Amino acid sequence: MNLPGRYVVAGNPVAHSQSPFIHAEFARQTGEALTYDRLLSPLDAFAATVRDFAAGGGAGCNVTMPFKFDAFALAGEHTPRAALAQACNVLRFDAGGWTGDNTDGAGLVADLGNNAGIRLQGARVLLVGAGGGAAGALGPLLAARPAELVVANRTVERAAALVARHAPAAAAGTVLRACSLEDAGRAFDIVVNASASSVAGAAVPVAAAVLRPGALALDMMYGAPAEPFLAWARSHGAVGRDGLGMLVEQAAEAFFFWRGVRPLTADVLAALRRRVDAR
Repeated sequence: MNLPGRYVVAGNPVAHSQSPFIHAEFARQTGEALTYDRLLSPLDAFAATVRDFAAGGGAGCNVTMPFKFDAFALAGEHTPRAALAQACNVLRFDAGGWTGDNTDGAGLVADLGNNAGIRLQGARVLLVGAGGGAAGALGPLLAARPAELVVANRTVERAAALVARHAPAAAAGTVLRACSLEDAGRAFDIVVNASASSVAGAAVPVAAAVLRPGALALDMMYGAPAEPFLAWARSHGAVGRDGLGMLVEQAAEAFFFWRGVRPLTADVLAALRRRVDAR
């Protein structure tokens, strides 16, 4: 039975989010009855904000920065990928309790493979950052069997803890290590910026030496915040890609988690790209 549901994306900031557009398109495409809005949470009241939404009839929510670790703590049950990440970008409010998932990494890998045509197996990958976005991405990136996956972060201890937790998930032949931003290495095939540098308007946190000629440099942000990173990548001979495809692909995973129906993404991504470019 197609029961109606109320969903939101909760975060701070959240006014920029394109998730309502994406999920409205998914609902139209699949015939699912739902509403989807933005929910601005005070920085010190995420738990109360989400509990109020659920108590008012909410069926689930997406979670964006800076609350992905808070969302993990709120969920009584976790999918295996959320348990590995210890961060959630999706919550589902079931009658028996809340379940948390993390669709970020699945969305990233789907975008790289299906939309960008990038082969992860055997590649050298640099993941910049060790926050909620990086935590969600690391497991699925490892599952794609890169030759090397390096997590670089300002606080090395945080990157090392993330790597240690994921080490059992690394396939034989995959080198997994943590390092500082200054010691990230050179000539990676794929560089993923999962740090807060773009949304904060800060400089690109790694040296241009991390890019091999023709490398793919993806920023998890999109729109104006991602432009400095993309311009930096292009100026050093790399191919820049923003996080719009990842956003759509992770949203499709969330939609399936909530509704049990998997929407198609290609047309929605094309429509969203036109919408963002027009702005």
